[in-house]
Amino acid sequence: MPAPIAIANITDSQQQLLIQRPAHGLSLCGRIRVPGDKSISHRALMLGAIATGETAIEGLLLGEDPRSTASCFRALGAEISELNSELVRVRGVGIGQLSEPADVLNAGNSGTTIRLMLGLLAGQKGRFFSVTGDASLRSRPMSRVVKPLREMGAQIWGRQNDSLAPLAIAGQQLRPIHYRSPIASAQVKSCILLAGLLAEGQTTVTEPALSRDHSERMLKAFGAEISTDPETHSVTVTGPARLAGQPVVVPGDISSAAFWLVAASIVPDSELLIENVGVNPTRTGILDALEMMGADIAQENLRLVAGEPVADLRVRSGQLQACEIGGNIIPRLIDEIPILAVAAAFAKGTTVIRDAAELRVKESDRLAVMAAQLSRLGARVTELPDGLEIAGGAPLTGTEVDSQDDHRVAMSLAIAGLMATGTTTINRAEAAAISYPNFTPTLQQICG
Repeated sequence: MPAPIAIANITDSQQQLLIQRPAHGLSLCGRIRVPGDKSISHRALMLGAIATGETAIEGLLLGEDPRSTASCFRALGAEISELNSELVRVRGVGIGQLSEPADVLNAGNSGTTIRLMLGLLAGQKGRFFSVTGDASLRSRPMSRVVKPLREMGAQIWGRQNDSLAPLAIAGQQLRPIHYRSPIASAQVKSCILLAGLLAEGQTTVTEPALSRDHSERMLKAFGAEISTDPETHSVTVTGPARLAGQPVVVPGDISSAAFWLVAASIVPDSELLIENVGVNPTRTGILDALEMMGADIAQENLRLVAGEPVADLRVRSGQLQACEIGGNIIPRLIDEIPILAVAAAFAKGTTVIRDAAELRVKESDRLAVMAAQLSRLGARVTELPDGLEIAGGAPLTGTEVDSQDDHRVAMSLAIAGLMATGTTTINRAEAAAISYPNFTPTLQQICG
């Protein structure tokens, strides 16, 4: 009997992931840990780089995106030790003291890196910077942060009316603003707050709904003057600020845990314990959505770690029910919608996901890609302008699908393949390493 999970190396840089469901079925079991939270890893590196003194980071995610952040901030003058999950030391340069690099800064595939970094670079008075990324990042919209930064006095130029990378930045003295964002986006909010660290006075961001609040929590821990108004979804930072290096413990990423939460929910006779997962309320939309679908998930050993709530998540298989997902929950689960679409394919009834047009400008057009690839497997998926409609219960049959170089698509298709008859072949499966370098070994472990 062949192993249910196998990797085929097509070229030095491209892989196929093969999922073969055994004829006698499959169950998932075990105790696992997921990689460090990607959002917190980015912010720990960035704030450590602009703080005075040393920041010690435990549990850093070793994916490609945080590596891009570390590379950029090393080029900007911060001392960052070799990345590992045990301990990374960052010796910062202080607010407003980033160096003008000798070369173009490359953010790789990371939207968080480029958008948050723009907020810091815009206020480095008298210094010039240029920033680019890979082909995917160069197609993603930057005007959402360029516009408010220009209101603060920033000088930024780029392609297509300054909306696409590569971007050039001439550092200026920034002024504080009150920005009312048309979208709930942690990247937009964080970019403006970081720029506000360098402005004289109070910079406020108001959102239409609550987005993840890792930046606010960490800025406060590093010594920034931060205030929030939950009723209006507003946050204010007072500048100029002075940050001091801090110890940071990065919890497991709930976005990575989401793949196993869905996998154990849909594969019969499964039970997994996922340890040390961050359960920040601005990130637990996936738990709320799966609860609406009837998933059997329990939070155990709930505790606080470095100001972030953390729990162990126990999930057992069961019959999921269709539901409607939209509105204010979307910013709290925007990254998890691809794997939620997989859950919906195995739920009883028709699930409708709306208000998620933001997914069209991620690493891929995730609405179009998930609709097309799940349909290839036999799922009944209708693409909506701002979401998906999935009629659950259609049997899936293994075939060849493609990640479109999107890490969350690659992993979502792998989980779908666990319940497809025959062999599911996922092209460009190496994309998973962007956020989850050990995804395939963990999948092999729990299928063992």
